[in-house]
Amino acid sequence: MTIRREDYQPPSCLVESVELCFTLDPQSTRVRSRLQMRRRPGAPSAEFHLNGLSLEIVDLRIDGVPVDDPVFVDERLVLTAPAERFTVDSEVVIAPAENSTLNGLYMSQGNYFTQCEAEGFRRICPFPDRPDVMARYRVRIEAPRDAAPVLLSNGNLLESGDIAGREGWHYALWEDPFLKPSYLFALVAGNLVCTERRHRTGSGDEKLLQVWVEPGNEHKTDYAMTSLIHAIDWDERRYGLALDLERFMIVAVSDFNMGAMENKGLNIFNTKYVFANPLIATDTDFAHVESVVGHEYFHNWTGNRVTCRDWFQLTLKEGLTVFRDQQFSADMHAAQAGSADRAASARAVKRIEDVRLLRTVQFAEDAGPMAHPIRPDSYSEINNFYTVTVYEKGAEVIRMLDTLLGEAGFRRGIDLYFERHDGQAVTCDDFVAAMADANGRDLSQFSRWYEQAGTPILQVQRRWDESAGELTLTIRQFNPPTPGQSDKPPLLIPFAIALLDDQGNELPVRLAGEPASAAVTGTRVLELTDAEHELRFTGLGVRPTPSVLRGFSAPVLLRQPIDEVELARLAKIDGDAFNRWEAGQRLAVHAVLAVLGGADPAAGTDRLIDAMGHGLRDDRLDPAYRALLLTLPSEGYIAEQIDEVDPQALRAARADVRHRLHESLAADFERCLSTMADAGPYSPDPASAGRRALRNTALSALVDIGRDSAWREADSQLRQSQNMTDRAAAIGALINSLAPQREAALEWFRATYADEPLALDKWFTMQATMHRQPGDAPVLERVRALMARTEFSLRNPNRARSLISAFCSANLAEFHAPDGSGYAFWLEQVRAIDALNPQLAARLARALDRWRKYEPGRRELMHSTLRSLAAAPNLSRDVGEIVDKALTGG
Repeated sequence: MTIRREDYQPPSCLVESVELCFTLDPQSTRVRSRLQMRRRPGAPSAEFHLNGLSLEIVDLRIDGVPVDDPVFVDERLVLTAPAERFTVDSEVVIAPAENSTLNGLYMSQGNYFTQCEAEGFRRICPFPDRPDVMARYRVRIEAPRDAAPVLLSNGNLLESGDIAGREGWHYALWEDPFLKPSYLFALVAGNLVCTERRHRTGSGDEKLLQVWVEPGNEHKTDYAMTSLIHAIDWDERRYGLALDLERFMIVAVSDFNMGAMENKGLNIFNTKYVFANPLIATDTDFAHVESVVGHEYFHNWTGNRVTCRDWFQLTLKEGLTVFRDQQFSADMHAAQAGSADRAASARAVKRIEDVRLLRTVQFAEDAGPMAHPIRPDSYSEINNFYTVTVYEKGAEVIRMLDTLLGEAGFRRGIDLYFERHDGQAVTCDDFVAAMADANGRDLSQFSRWYEQAGTPILQVQRRWDESAGELTLTIRQFNPPTPGQSDKPPLLIPFAIALLDDQGNELPVRLAGEPASAAVTGTRVLELTDAEHELRFTGLGVRPTPSVLRGFSAPVLLRQPIDEVELARLAKIDGDAFNRWEAGQRLAVHAVLAVLGGADPAAGTDRLIDAMGHGLRDDRLDPAYRALLLTLPSEGYIAEQIDEVDPQALRAARADVRHRLHESLAADFERCLSTMADAGPYSPDPASAGRRALRNTALSALVDIGRDSAWREADSQLRQSQNMTDRAAAIGALINSLAPQREAALEWFRATYADEPLALDKWFTMQATMHRQPGDAPVLERVRALMARTEFSLRNPNRARSLISAFCSANLAEFHAPDGSGYAFWLEQVRAIDALNPQLAARLARALDRWRKYEPGRRELMHSTLRSLAAAPNLSRDVGEIVDKALTGG
């Protein structure tokens, strides 16, 4: 069944309040609910719907009258409201221990957890399970004290105690004073312990902050708590948005389909984004914990206080909140940098990391059968639309608004948005309208970003008039056809540009016809609104080099004729850190494609080596930024530049370029090993993390070229270092080389971290993504052997992702073996996981949705495998939609 945005109808009946009572039992939890409902004024019918799935209904009544034979068809029961106001009472039985989907109420390690976004609440009790039905909740939880000494739900704790007449049983009563949709409901119960702090906010209120974990993991939560405090203070300082409850709780669970969930006042997290201490978490893990904790907290306003009218509006909360967490992380990193130059570098590193994800994953999604606007027009299974398009591209759309309106203008828009819509379920159009009205801007053309799928292309041609001192740029924009969309009108695109002389000095930017006073020295943001623009820059004494799309001012593909001499110059002199990095990336892509095309490898890498060596030796640059300069584009990103991909040939070409680069800069890398050594105690601050990043980049390079001394250094670092960043970098370098220490290093790591699930996830992923060396067996053989180990479980999403998804999605050359063995493995695993957890299976299923991108032999094998999956019986709706779109092109 396809659900379309244009068919939206408001609910005929609303829920004013919800009372829930849970009597917890692994096999037969009883849920009693009372819904105080009312007819919506102006509703055309008294008919209303309740949703339900996997519920054993004991009783269902409307105003005390039993509902005869209540049967949910397609998860929906159609009923009739008897009056303007009425009560719906129900009692159901559910089995949390049997719920392998990890949606609704389920059990993990003997504890109870919920996940209700997007449509999990219908697995708990009969309810109009849609985001535009907002109510106040009061929740009573009853359980044996020995099995579940901790009982948590949303909001504020009203009372708790023993249950009279039921020996060993206790209860807790919670109330959320704010309206919320059912997807934000949460319950947690079990044997948990917490670390807590009292925190005084900027407004002077004292709040109780708690992080709940299984006993023995308390020492891993300090950084998450610190990140939460930083997020609370930042949101109040930056946006004037204060914590609105007496307490705020985070709970960590190892069995979780998502990264985390923003349930009002009771955020439930995957342990991966809470646990962080130096021995189990890398610098990247620490950064992710800070970012995700911030993200879920920021949802308290952008998602909870104002939520989505329907699931088509998902980017309303997710794109906006990703942008906010990116701002938060950039500000936190800059604040710790110690100087203005370091702060600018820290911000650039964060921006580059965000854009790398966007261009590697989201641009590929935009070019495939799952392409959709950030606000989709239709879906069959909403879980399939928690995508990088909705999140990361959605954040880029918000960033463009910030660029166009300026920081002060964006803040005015945010303030008006909450003034108008606090406590409501609204649309993306409501958000854009607040931005427009607060700034006196017409943003109707900008709204096309919400409507159009695909990655726009900007083609830039230039002409230099020496006699007039004028540079003319002719810019054409178009958006290629995507499934269901062909003729796409022009978008409003912020185009950031600077003009540089040969030394990198920024020249005045002035358009012909403007007065001299209008010139801007540095970056200037222009607005592209037409299919074609001619921009004539005047008053230039020397021929400039344009630095365009600075800071990646719009999520577009840039096509401009530029030779390698100019690229190499920009890679050395461009004062915009993003564009300097970008020039080096383009040089690297050119070099790899040249090797693929049969060109002399040395000729294709000379300028790349020169540019990257220049950056490596520039000690004025932040070490983290230098590490990024020296990192080649991923295989996945380069594959998107090729019409017919041969993954083995691509890996060989990229490895050839990498090896030449490392050989040529070996002396510089040796210098880095000593100058970037971090002798003090571990700290995840940007400066320390940057030194580790550059040193480990150097170590990996020397291991890659086969230095015996580097192999010994890596093995020593693995065993002697006291932080996971250096240990993971060392073993990662060793296992992707011919070093004789490879297998012993892997076994040492496994034995050392046998009792640390998140570290073992890293161990599985390292092996799933290995680059096979001469004489090695196919990596798939190793993956199958790892699946047979007792440490592996298909039921745990983190473990399945760490091995199976990592192999299928992040090891192109091995997964796309010419004999199709990787595809056969994928088919087996999608079917096996689909029987347990359709949401997880659907994400794995997407590993083949770009089958048209590959050379004919693999293309036919992939197509045949997709057809086999489509013909399999009992496919879930989640997987069925992915396979159908992959086969039909969307």
